[in-house]
Amino acid sequence: MSNMTGQFSETKNATKEIQVICDQVSVKHKVEKYPEFIAVKYREQIVAGQNFIIKVHVGGVNYIHLSVFQALPCDGGQVVLRGVQEHKTEDDPLVPF
Repeated sequence: MSNMTGQFSETKNATKEIQVICDQVSVKHKVEKYPEFIAVKYREQIVAGQNFIIKVHVGGVNYIHLSVFQALPCDGGQVVLRGVQEHKTEDDPLVPF
């Protein structure tokens, strides 16, 4: 089911495509200081591109949340890290920030 433009989707299990976005952010923005960097859940918002809130497992019981924007392919498809929230748990909800 697709969500309406401007609203964040329900929380979904991460896909290979979401992991690719995380990998791009990890390398570009030097957030690779973690022993693991595995996308587990995400929410998306369709705008002139897409906003994502992504829960990333970074080792042990530790998680971070990423706020990421991906431009439309016609605009270059660039992935931009907008924010990071550290010290999250597996159970913390994905809330836009």
